[in-house]
Amino acid sequence: QVQLVESGGGLVQAGGSLRLTCAASGTIVSIATMGWYRQAPGKQRELVALIARDGSTNYADSLKGRFTISRDNAKNTVYLQMNSLKPEDTAVYYCNRKYYALSSWGQGTQVTVSE
Repeated sequence: QVQLVESGGGLVQAGGSLRLTCAASGTIVSIATMGWYRQAPGKQRELVALIARDGSTNYADSLKGRFTISRDNAKNTVYLQMNSLKPEDTAVYYCNRKYYALSSWGQGTQVTVSE
């Protein structure tokens, strides 16, 4: 059974940084496409960043340069480093794992960025 557990969210002032962690079990992060998505109140869930099996990464255009996705194969963990945070980054952030047609989600972690 795949389990993804996010942590690292919280309240931060604009301009600050946070690092989110997605600890995976029941799967191997290095053989799947792992991603971070976010959902703000009243909005649809949107892609933040992806890291593929070969380590290549993709980002939402609006977040390039501020957010970095990475993976620690030994810890079976995926990270999202978020810098220069803005109030509009406030959302619940979800970890996702895609392996062929199978998709799994974590429970999410709240990130709140104050003015």
